[in-house]
Amino acid sequence: MKQEIIIAGFGGQGVLSMGKILAYSGLMEGKEVSWMPSYGPEQRGGTANVTVILSDEKISSPVLNQYDIAVILNQPSMDKFESKVKPGGILIYDGYGIHTQVRRKDISVYRVDAMDAATEMKNEKAFNMLILGGLLKIVPMVQMENVLLGLKKSLPERHHNLIPMNEAAIKRGMEIIVKVQ
Repeated sequence: MKQEIIIAGFGGQGVLSMGKILAYSGLMEGKEVSWMPSYGPEQRGGTANVTVILSDEKISSPVLNQYDIAVILNQPSMDKFESKVKPGGILIYDGYGIHTQVRRKDISVYRVDAMDAATEMKNEKAFNMLILGGLLKIVPMVQMENVLLGLKKSLPERHHNLIPMNEAAIKRGMEIIVKVQ
């Protein structure tokens, strides 16, 4: 098993932390892992993306030109990464920030209305966990107990009280993801 993933959006959407939690989860399962963040100097509001590779075998390079899975959280990221999904791959997006339809017909496309769900939960910080839940529903590459361990590892101890809310958001994301094409 090898999954090459790009998660892309604006700084402040939890892009990097979502990738980190996924990477930690893979480590907990004994997988080979690569986590490579990329972000502009603006941080909040600037573009951010992270490449995560989870594999049962050694990873030759963390630098990729194409991805098995793209998780897209805004229009600039859609414009940049839609064409970089491998044929037969998966594109998952949040409908809130996307203004144009996915043009590719050779990939599976899913929508998670995470911003709407985060607003319903009265917690916009749950946005990235809703997206992560959608991703894990479609491609269950790591087990939920390891995701929770990854959350615990990546959150400062003073925020460990938020883990149950994050778990609920992941489960809600699994419920609301829908196939578009």
